[in-house]
This record gives sequence, C-alpha cells and structure tokens, in this order.
Amino acid sequence: MTVPSAEPPAPPLVPDRRWLLGPGGSEVPDFLEGPRARWNELLRVIRIAAEFIKGFRALHFTGPCITVFGSARFPEGHPYYQLAQEVGRRVALLGMTTMTGGGPGIMEAANRGAREAGGTSIGCNILLPAEQVPNPYLDRFINFRYFFVRKVMLVKYSMAFVVMPGGFGTLDELFEALTLVQTGKISDFPIVLMCTEYWAPLLEMMRNTLVRHGTIHPTDFDLLTVTDSVEEAMAVIQKSLAAGEARRALRRRRILGER
Repeated sequence: MTVPSAEPPAPPLVPDRRWLLGPGGSEVPDFLEGPRARWNELLRVIRIAAEFIKGFRALHFTGPCITVFGSARFPEGHPYYQLAQEVGRRVALLGMTTMTGGGPGIMEAANRGAREAGGTSIGCNILLPAEQVPNPYLDRFINFRYFFVRKVMLVKYSMAFVVMPGGFGTLDELFEALTLVQTGKISDFPIVLMCTEYWAPLLEMMRNTLVRHGTIHPTDFDLLTVTDSVEEAMAVIQKSLAAGEARRALRRRRILGER
C-alpha cells in the first residue's frame, strides 16, 4: 500500500482505506499514547467500527463455535500440538465449529484436527509487524488489526473455551474469558485448561496469593476445568451445551406465552 501524500486530496464519499492508516500503510503505533487531532481520532473510530462490522458479517452464520487458545510456537510433532489436533477433531465430532486465532502452532493443530474430521474450521488472524500468516487448515479466516476487536470475535461466537499451553497472548485470552464469566458479562460457558502439569504453577500462585489476599474467591476456581483428558473436556462441554439449550428453550416458551 502506498504512503499517503503530504497534502492528500479531499476524501471521496467512500474514504480510501489509506486515510485510516499511518505512514507506510501500517497502524500508527501511537494509538494508545494520548490524544491526537480530533479528525485523526474520528478516523480511528471509523476504522475500529469497520473492523467490528467486518467480523460480525464474516462470522454471523458460522453456527456455534468452540474456541481453542494456545501458543503459536509449538511445532508439528510436539505433544501439545498433537493434543490440540485431537481437541479439534473431537470438537468437529460434536458438530461444532472450531475457532482459533488462525496462526501456527496450537492454533494450526486445532484447525487441522477439525478439518481432517470433516468439521468447520475458522481463524481470527491478527496482523503483526512480523506478520502472522493464517494456517492452511482454515475454511474461513478474517484478518484483524486490533487485538481487542479480535478478542471480541473469539468470545462472541463461542460456547466454550479450551485453553492449551501458551504465553502472554494465551494468558490474556484466558483471563479475559474468566473475567467475563466471573462478572456475568457472558454466559457461564466452560473454560477448560488442558495439560495439568503446564498450568499447575499458575493455579498454585492463584491459590496461594490471589485467594489468600482476597482478590479472588475460592469458588472462582469452579469456573475452570483442569484436565489432561480430551474425553473429560468434551463431556464438560457437552453438559454445558445441553444445559444452555434447555435454558434457551425455556426462554422461547416464555416469549410465546406458554407455561
């Protein structure tokens, strides 16, 4: 994409996307570094809104999804990769769509497992300076520039979350989902942590520090299922899906005035 000229022409009725980008066609890195000119802030709001609309349009008819979070850094052949591949396969066998961040590693493995089992596989990819290329096992992928828009999409269309081993991004997604469930901002969907050994130090810190200082309640651990078993993970998800369908059926009867 070309760099906008110093004195750009008057914008057309449908603005050129270059107006919403910084020099070189990439997002200006000072987005969170305080206020800028009001016209610039307005253009950012338009860009953010356009990205939300793009995501809503692309994912509206995907059907119920299960989102798999995890690191991009585990290669094919790694035990975590193989486990994520099995998770994707089992999600497909439930008749659900597998959604990931769309990149390599754990994300690729989950999408691959779903694709090989005949299921639908979707990725919400993030554009990074060292660009993350969508993995080859996606039936559909959407590129996002803003992490927060991408996270909304990964949560909005999901009925459950499976969290595989990962780094800062995976932790961010895990605690985002936990916070939303804990505060009632989303339904009480299951959050499954796979690989007990990997997560044990984090859970120990939460018990010994967060609970001890009263920043979380001991019952908050009930929001998590920690397991090494794909069978157990799928059983928890199936139980939640059945309960959710019963609640939705009850609401529909009430709307129709039935008892």
